[in-house]
Amino acid sequence: MPRLNWGGRPVVAFLVLATLMAAAAAGKEYKYSQQERILLTRDLTAEYATSKITIPRSKKPLPVEAETGVKDLAKWSDAHEKYGPAARMGDVVQITKIQFESKRIILDLNGGFKGGRKWYERIQIGGGGGMTPLGRGDSSATAAGTRIALVFKDGVPELSAVEVKELLAPLMDFEKHTAVEQYVDSLPEPIQAAIKEKRAVKEMDKDAVLISMGKPVRKIRETKNGIEYEDWIYGTPPGKVTFVTFKGSKVVKVREAYGGLGGSVAPPLPAK
Repeated sequence: MPRLNWGGRPVVAFLVLATLMAAAAAGKEYKYSQQERILLTRDLTAEYATSKITIPRSKKPLPVEAETGVKDLAKWSDAHEKYGPAARMGDVVQITKIQFESKRIILDLNGGFKGGRKWYERIQIGGGGGMTPLGRGDSSATAAGTRIALVFKDGVPELSAVEVKELLAPLMDFEKHTAVEQYVDSLPEPIQAAIKEKRAVKEMDKDAVLISMGKPVRKIRETKNGIEYEDWIYGTPPGKVTFVTFKGSKVVKVREAYGGLGGSVAPPLPAK
């Protein structure tokens, strides 16, 4: 092979060096050792998180751009149409398996496509002497497993478990572990404040009232002018009795009264 000189130096050496430097600059892929894979898998497997969005079931890993958090909407929509949801907003999910590829980290949630949430018991809230399912949306639906792929354009870089969780932040929250917390945070500020103060206000739905005040002592339904109303009654005489009136699923009226020993209702106590 002819050796061309440039400034007294062999051109071949420059070409080889330039090729190596270009390859190093272009490729960000990190070669995980077996021990590193074991440690990262250990730190992430069995971790629980709360879903921020609806995540479809899917046989193939649902792609998410790691750097931007952008989902492949066509593939996500197609999976949702075919198989339905694996988790809705507020559902608790669990990482059950991790797989490393050159440009992807694949995570199985709730056992993957064939898995289910056999470990998951419906979240309930207590109050008023009983436990009530939170029960938002379709209560008959049962969340199942799915697969998600974090896709790295230039190859999988060196990552810690904390950094992987940060990349998954658009999809799930590893800090909030209950559907109740996730649900309350999604409500308007005035309703969140009322929940903290253990009271009901207009525009609350039934789930919010259950979280705020617990299970009512009694429920009464009646129809006025063709419209169905439902009263939830809290407290018993003697003492304060609160009537929370729903039209459909929303609170339209909250009334407080004070029952005497004989069960009669006295005027409200003066404000202090």
